[in-house]
Amino acid sequence: MNLNILLQIISSTIAATSVMTLFSYAISESARKLYKEPVLLTYVLHSLKIEVKPALKVFLAWFLHYLIGLAFVVIYHFLWVYEIVEISWPAAFFFGAVSGIVGILGWMLLFKIVPQKPNIDFKGYYAQLFVAHIFFGITAFAVYILFI
Repeated sequence: MNLNILLQIISSTIAATSVMTLFSYAISESARKLYKEPVLLTYVLHSLKIEVKPALKVFLAWFLHYLIGLAFVVIYHFLWVYEIVEISWPAAFFFGAVSGIVGILGWMLLFKIVPQKPNIDFKGYYAQLFVAHIFFGITAFAVYILFI
């Protein structure tokens, strides 16, 4: 993997995950609900009795959030490079929608694993998470094509 491809993937990941997170934070604030993925990941780490300092737990939650974003972008990259899916706006929207479904299923699994579920509006959270991932897919694509 050359440096340009690495920068393409890393830049797409940072931009897409950041846009998605900003969307979630904005919806969370406007709806006065807890829809913030890093906060909920911190809750999950706490619920699973991960014994580290609180500041490290918060850092790990943010790190995991961006690491998951990286995994999605790497999958997009391979689907585009091997021409399984064309590099296009409709594909970006589709990737975002599929990523949203995967994200929702992942959160459902996490919330089943934790001993005590957070007191959140699950339907609202999943709805905004789906839309947030569409923003993720579109942003990942927009930044990705800058390197082509």
